[in-house]
Amino acid sequence: MPLRRRPRDENGGQELAELAALADGSLAPERRAALEARVAASPELADRLAEQQRAVTLARSAAAEVEAPAALRTRVDARRHERRRPRPSRLVAIGAAAAAVAAAIGIGVGVFGSGTSGESFHSALAATDLAPGANGEATLTKTSSGWRIELDATGLPRLEGGRFYEAWLRNRAGVLVPVGTFNEGRKVTLWAGVSPQNFTTLTVTREQADGDQASSGQKVLVGNVPS
Repeated sequence: MPLRRRPRDENGGQELAELAALADGSLAPERRAALEARVAASPELADRLAEQQRAVTLARSAAAEVEAPAALRTRVDARRHERRRPRPSRLVAIGAAAAAVAAAIGIGVGVFGSGTSGESFHSALAATDLAPGANGEATLTKTSSGWRIELDATGLPRLEGGRFYEAWLRNRAGVLVPVGTFNEGRKVTLWAGVSPQNFTTLTVTREQADGDQASSGQKVLVGNVPS
């Protein structure tokens, strides 16, 4: 039996709401089978469902990009202007994405203004006798995952073949915590699970993949993290 189309002004809103619920998995089980059968029989409904599924994906992606709301907003704006006259079903998708952007922006502002995340320190790194021509700088930024360390160093020759550089944070008691390894020092991102407020010295050493996880002591860069 061919699918009977209901007038849009009477049932279009309910139908669109059910498609949105099916797309995000919130549709009641007793309604799901009937709606899936209608979608399978109607290319138009299948197209609308696909739009809602794209909207759900976009909204969830926006919520996950809390630290980059501006980039997400640019993407949503581009989607919004794909067609100058969006259909009603597209308005639902755009509205959901825009709401996610607004939530992400609000969360981002709260994070950076709370003092518990977004806090950052800067450290200038000086050369040692093992690398007299080297120098560098590091920015340590607090995030929900830990401390992100963005290191940029020059004058360090590339190490490979089982040789590498390793960065460490050290506290006043001399306890060392490794924060990452790399082969050359330009634009390196490291991560620390300890606070630079307690581990106030940042060092970089030369290491060999020899099974010994302790520091070699061959320091090539040293810097303090100002409190």
